[in-house]
Amino acid sequence: MRAARLSVVTAVATAAALTAVTGCTEKSKADGDAAVQVTAADSKCDTSTKSVPAGQVTLKIENKGSKATEVEILFPDDRIVSEKENIGSGTKYTLTAEVKAGEYEIACRPGMKGHGVRQKLTVTGSGAAAKRNPKLDKAVADYREYAQEQADATLPKVEVFAKAIKAGDLKAAQDAFAPSRVGWERTEPIAESFGDIDPKTDTRADGLEKGQKWTGWHALEKALWQDKKIGAEQKTLADQLVTDLKDWQGRVGKAVITPTSMANGAKELLDEVATGKVTGEEDRYSHTDLSDFKANVEGAQQAYELLKPVAQANDKALTAELDKQFAALNTLLDKYRTDSPQEKAQNGFVSYDKVTGDQRKELSDAVNALAEPLSKLAAAVVK
Repeated sequence: MRAARLSVVTAVATAAALTAVTGCTEKSKADGDAAVQVTAADSKCDTSTKSVPAGQVTLKIENKGSKATEVEILFPDDRIVSEKENIGSGTKYTLTAEVKAGEYEIACRPGMKGHGVRQKLTVTGSGAAAKRNPKLDKAVADYREYAQEQADATLPKVEVFAKAIKAGDLKAAQDAFAPSRVGWERTEPIAESFGDIDPKTDTRADGLEKGQKWTGWHALEKALWQDKKIGAEQKTLADQLVTDLKDWQGRVGKAVITPTSMANGAKELLDEVATGKVTGEEDRYSHTDLSDFKANVEGAQQAYELLKPVAQANDKALTAELDKQFAALNTLLDKYRTDSPQEKAQNGFVSYDKVTGDQRKELSDAVNALAEPLSKLAAAVVK
């Protein structure tokens, strides 16, 4: 789940922008003076340059504001090229992306809401693709196929969830909630890259923008668990959720995917775990957080495994550490699996409200131990 964005991507803009970031361009310098220094604050987003050469572009971000912020590289139609969410006050982060020639924006979003403060960024160069390692081309193609498979598998499960709601069957709807979210959670960075789908389907009450109607999974979650009621409004929301996710399913094949967007997306999924699942905020009514948690980790690991052949050749120590930390986190998560029929609504995991504070701290530590080396994956695949 990300904070809401209300812009709509038009079909014309999408088709035009698809040529902007596909493939790898000539590599530009990523460190030192060649990096774009981004200083974010509560009401500003200062950048050290307004123009960079096409290729590997690095943002050196520092948040000097009082709130956590999100920094994004955006297409003109608001689709996301790359992003980093939840950059805490007083902290720094390095974001690496592949960008072709064209016009973009760098956005800082204090509090991770709203339009944000933006600066223009011109990427110069012919935009002609340099020859890329065939293993990276295969990784991108395989990840696109994986994302489409997840979307295709999600729709039947969402339809089961919606059918139970429309039948007024509270227990069946509760049981179908967590399974309907797995494919989405595995590939959420793809959905977020479109800008307008995630706010309609996966926004929590505290993530709503002013004037935004609350729709999607979490509005239904509240009705099913806290309110324990299914009325006409919930049946309408169920129909809309199916419609919105069919839209997502149809767009997955058009997503702009690069090796660095895969690597950054894997890190974003770990950030999702750290800021939503471990805290219990994501599925606060159903307590199905561990199901989402596992799906986020699976999606991150899939992206990593596809990029691993190249990353390993460039940084063997990094991939060894990633292998170790993925294994440790998966082993820890397996401790919370259950075969109890009473836990059916948890999709095979214990209810998160039964996980103690010490256990949540252990999970958080394992996530952080993986997130740190995972943040270096993007740079490793484009060395």
